[in-house]
Amino acid sequence: MILLVRGRRAPRGAAPPGGIADIGYLTLGGLQQWVMIRGDSVDNPPLILLHGGPGFSETPLFRQFNAPLERDFTLVYWDQRGSGKSYHPAIPPASMTVERCIADLDEFVDAVRGRLHAERVTLFGHSWGSALGVLYAARFPHKVAAYVGSGQVADWPAAEAASYGYAIAEAARRSDERTLRALREIGPPPHTARQLWTERTSLQRLEGNLTPAKLWAMGQILLGSREYSLLDLLRLYRGFRSTLDLMWSEVSALDLNVLAPALEVPVFFFLGRHDHWVPPEVSVAYFDRLTAPSKQLLWFEASGHEPFADEPSKFNASMVELVRPLAA
Repeated sequence: MILLVRGRRAPRGAAPPGGIADIGYLTLGGLQQWVMIRGDSVDNPPLILLHGGPGFSETPLFRQFNAPLERDFTLVYWDQRGSGKSYHPAIPPASMTVERCIADLDEFVDAVRGRLHAERVTLFGHSWGSALGVLYAARFPHKVAAYVGSGQVADWPAAEAASYGYAIAEAARRSDERTLRALREIGPPPHTARQLWTERTSLQRLEGNLTPAKLWAMGQILLGSREYSLLDLLRLYRGFRSTLDLMWSEVSALDLNVLAPALEVPVFFFLGRHDHWVPPEVSVAYFDRLTAPSKQLLWFEASGHEPFADEPSKFNASMVELVRPLAA
């Protein structure tokens, strides 16, 4: 049995009567990985949040924008192997694989089910987490009540090609020679992790996310997180770069059309209309092919890659109204 170790009261106050507020580390796959479980009632269905990257913990964003879901779900925050508070430079590089992440998640799901006395969990996967969530749900459907994907990965090579094509076209339309030079220098995908960093930075600049105002707003979210200290933010950055370097060649070749053409659980895709990181046309093509007991696609018209942060009110309400009845 996996136990929560070094646990302490979660930072934002004690749990209400009948609720839960746990924080600490679980040993998963031989490594200690950071976990926080919060909810107003342990009778609410557990919702595990699978962050993106690989290697980029989104716990501060989830806490900033989606903590209201703790009223209707028992939210389970997890910094995956090599990410955020779970990053350590001594992690064996050979362990940073998709298969090991699926195994970690299975151990984690069993621990959550035991802790909350739940038969099944609901999974929310964002970006890389959406690939991990689908692969897990395909393999262990009896442990999953429902799956929700956002920034939904499908044919990853096709998504990267579409993302690069958009960036080149948009930079040309704006006569942005600096960005065009950077993109032409790396060429079209497949990219190395370092080249990907250049492509994503170019996209961020084109989308206006590198302005002083946007950087200040993000800095306030990260620095205002009670779960993360300045040292943790440094670990978040180092973990992202390290994990991306170690896993990118494997994850960027994934094609869920082949690996998971069918799921035996209800499926929801929450897609940002303006997502240029995982262009939604690639996600929609997978959704149309996917076989599932039920499936629903919901558009977030004012969102990019992160609908849960771009339109949090709509996202949170949709989770409660559409997903919770099946999760429960």
